[in-house]
Amino acid sequence: MPIQVSESNVYQKLSTVKHPEMPKRSLVELNMIPDVRIEGDHVLVELALPFMNVPTKQDVINLIQNAVSNMKGNPEVKVKITEMNAKQRSKFMAYSQKENVASQRPGQQQGNVAKQTPKPSNKIDKVLAVMSGKGGVGKSSVAGLLASSLRRQGLEIGVLDADITGPSIPMMFGAQHRPMQTQEGILPVESRTGIKLMSINLLLPDQNQPVVWRGPLISKAIEQFWGDIVWGDLDYLVVDLPPGTADAALTVMQSLPLDGIVLVTSPQDLAGMIVHKAAIMAQNIGVPLVGLVENMSYLICPDCGKQINIFGNSTSAETAKNIGTAMLGNLPIDPQFSELCDKGAIEDYQSDAFEDVTDKVLEFVSSK
Repeated sequence: MPIQVSESNVYQKLSTVKHPEMPKRSLVELNMIPDVRIEGDHVLVELALPFMNVPTKQDVINLIQNAVSNMKGNPEVKVKITEMNAKQRSKFMAYSQKENVASQRPGQQQGNVAKQTPKPSNKIDKVLAVMSGKGGVGKSSVAGLLASSLRRQGLEIGVLDADITGPSIPMMFGAQHRPMQTQEGILPVESRTGIKLMSINLLLPDQNQPVVWRGPLISKAIEQFWGDIVWGDLDYLVVDLPPGTADAALTVMQSLPLDGIVLVTSPQDLAGMIVHKAAIMAQNIGVPLVGLVENMSYLICPDCGKQINIFGNSTSAETAKNIGTAMLGNLPIDPQFSELCDKGAIEDYQSDAFEDVTDKVLEFVSSK
């Protein structure tokens, strides 16, 4: 029996089918239906997913099959699964984030936390988080390098140190004096080049004093660093997240209006596995992934100039592919960088490898 519907009829029908997690958006509006074809005795619908194994995959397939099979003539439906490219995925995640924000109510907890509102005097254009999942891979180093590199381009930059129990940002930037309290609020400390910094270590009477706090108190401190600090006008606020996928990371992802997350890993498979977990967390919450940076990729021998893969061959490109994000770059182990960080002079460090990373981050943000 010939098909009694046309391709345009099917598109029109699918434009009324809402995404199960975004009830205000249709599958067509979300660019999830790139193609519809009538092939013989059935309708072939191409379904583009942000990632091949999203939790709602089967639910969306069922919605498509039910909608089309109930059309005139009850046509047979076949669904072809494809994966969005990076640009399409970014737009989809942006829709998802807006939908989540719109549906949140003040006081909701995990999974539905209301976005925190900054002080009226603060005008922060873009917010980027740096996340690793695993400790010890150089996440704070990448956050500091990103802030310094962006500052060299003439941008107004701030760094929010959300690693409450392991703060290292002040030492890297040579920041030692306490923030000033004004009638408007607490002023962040400024680095030598004018980067605005806020960290729990700047508020402690002794920088060696440990912060022994439970999760809710840590989350509250992060929210106050965002909402109560007088950041002023910033082009970018870089947020240095703590390792792991617990309360602090969740608070930042759900409470701050993140424009993207830069993931940091090292060559070992173990680090790749942990950063994959962090990526899935971000994707589930609907925060766009900017890309993956591999730190400590190799060492250049000072005597012969040979590249030495101290931690073995890199697997990060494969990890980035599996996550569904871009590979931003591979950073070497550089003794000069360690020396400058110990001296509080991270802003003096420059490398072509990291400038390339910064260019890719800016390209991602400008494409949104």
